[in-house]
Amino acid sequence: MKIAFPHMGKLYIALGTAIEILGGEVVVPPYNNKRTLELGSLNSPEAVCFPYKLVLGNYMEAIENGAEAVLMIDSPGICRLGQYSTSLRTTLTDLGYDVKFINFDLYKGKLKELYIKFKEATGNANPITLIRAINMALLKIKILDDVDRVLAYYRARELKEGDADKRYFRGLGEIEAALGYKEALKAKNNTIKYIKSTPIDKNKEIVTIDLVGEVYVVLDQFSNLDIEKELGRLGVHVNRQINLSDWVQASIMPSVLRFGKTHEEKARSSARSFLKRDVGGDAIESIGDVALAGKHHSADGVVHLLPFTCMPEIVAQNILPNVRCKEDIPVLSLVLDEHMGRAGYITRLEAFVDLLKRRKRVEPKVHSLSTAII
Repeated sequence: MKIAFPHMGKLYIALGTAIEILGGEVVVPPYNNKRTLELGSLNSPEAVCFPYKLVLGNYMEAIENGAEAVLMIDSPGICRLGQYSTSLRTTLTDLGYDVKFINFDLYKGKLKELYIKFKEATGNANPITLIRAINMALLKIKILDDVDRVLAYYRARELKEGDADKRYFRGLGEIEAALGYKEALKAKNNTIKYIKSTPIDKNKEIVTIDLVGEVYVVLDQFSNLDIEKELGRLGVHVNRQINLSDWVQASIMPSVLRFGKTHEEKARSSARSFLKRDVGGDAIESIGDVALAGKHHSADGVVHLLPFTCMPEIVAQNILPNVRCKEDIPVLSLVLDEHMGRAGYITRLEAFVDLLKRRKRVEPKVHSLSTAII
């Protein structure tokens, strides 16, 4: 079967590799764009969250390009993500699309469920190959996050705008093409070497911003209007607090295979004095990440991203003023949907960065990420 799945950051590289190793044919939908959003919005309930519309658009474009099966995730918890697959299946069926639906039901298990569903999707029942495919997907997710951290440092300090990104995309192709463990690590090292060849100004005035919020819009460049690149242009070292590897570790990896506390566990612990219980989605992590940034002086400010109508993040947004006052750290919350205007968005970022720079000159603090070369 020709298999498709929705975008979420660079997840397509890891999933595509796993399916290719298993002998399946991957149909990667066009990266999120205006048409994707138009298709999804036109066929979605009015009050549904922004990520849902893009996921639906991804499926529709993938099916148009020949996909015969689509992968979906059912996730436990209070967030509406747990209902996505049922609603999406109904919508696609009503639209007349004849495709097979393969659900990774995380209610039933984690790695075991991945094993079963990859076998169902590709027809490959070889346990050794299945384990290799899953391991390669997890490895690539870790590699992509590691490379992104290096890019953030050089993007904020580059002498010529766009140089670091050009080198990054050169290496990204090598990472995507790698099908073996050694090959993937070599691609990672090459990509880091390319990025580090970017001419930079080590004495440039830099501010550090932590990026927090709902995982999809934090990772998706189309949803957040390429916020990391825009902030880098303004001389900001962006520290993305929630990454694909964090999401995989919390959602998929069994606790016995984890080493130390996960990002989610650390954030939840820090958020307890502001929110006692989980309200769904990534809300409690958003609160905890802001509290940690203020407590440890690890950032000059925080940008909080949330999709329109996302109730968990709306709860977080209304608690963050208390966190900001107690921990003395500036926070900018940005609500994202299909009506977000780029000009106003950039203006708000520029004003926030200017505030942080003036604040830092008056009250300088030591930030490890902004002073050490990665």
